[in-house]
Amino acid sequence: MERRDRSLKALEELIYIDSLDSYQRADALVKWYEKYLSDGDITNFDLELEDLKRLQELFYKSVDFLKTHKETTRKEIVENRKVRKFL
Repeated sequence: MERRDRSLKALEELIYIDSLDSYQRADALVKWYEKYLSDGDITNFDLELEDLKRLQELFYKSVDFLKTHKETTRKEIVENRKVRKFL
């Protein structure tokens, strides 16, 4: 039962994180990963099929978001360097 409760809490947190703004979302996803996946893997989750599908959808959506966010952040850093170099 403890494993199921932890899994449901992880799903609820991931649903909430999905609603945050870009930078807050990225930071929250890192913390979510450290809390739920750093010492185990996703196969340790105990969810019903519908919840598992929702987790899967949010997980891959978050991975895609992080890839996009990384590229956006990289471009901003490059732009900031150009501005600092100009000044």
